[in-house]
Amino acid sequence: MSESRNRPIGVAFLLAQLGAHAAGRFAARVAELGLSPADVGLLRMIAFQPGRSQQSLAADLGVVPSRVTAMLDPLDRAGLVERRRSAGDRRNHELHLTAEGTRVMEDVKRTAMAHEADLTSCLSPDQRGQLLALLELVADDQGLTPGVHPGYRRS
Repeated sequence: MSESRNRPIGVAFLLAQLGAHAAGRFAARVAELGLSPADVGLLRMIAFQPGRSQQSLAADLGVVPSRVTAMLDPLDRAGLVERRRSAGDRRNHELHLTAEGTRVMEDVKRTAMAHEADLTSCLSPDQRGQLLALLELVADDQGLTPGVHPGYRRS
């Protein structure tokens, strides 16, 4: 039997295999920064939309607001996120990165860029762009929310 026959065949399997591999490697990289991938995702969502409410974050993540509170508490204690009372509705909190949170996100950005470069090092820039475009097309067709890992719904 040739080596190619021993390989699993199928896009779905390869996506799952690469996804698990990439997620594990990313988790190890951000652990060096004292973060989990879920922490990084939350920080990223707050950084891209400063002042957003916990309710809007919960809606985007597909979780109940009380779950978001529990997810944010460690980031708040670490001094990376702050909750500010909304001037428009005192019952709500607006989420912002602290100065330390902004600095950590710069470290995360460098880490993510190195991670992606390592994972795609066998591709030319054109191939990488083509792969990205194809994956975006599939993700869009599947109704996935851009920038939100579906794992939050299980957490």
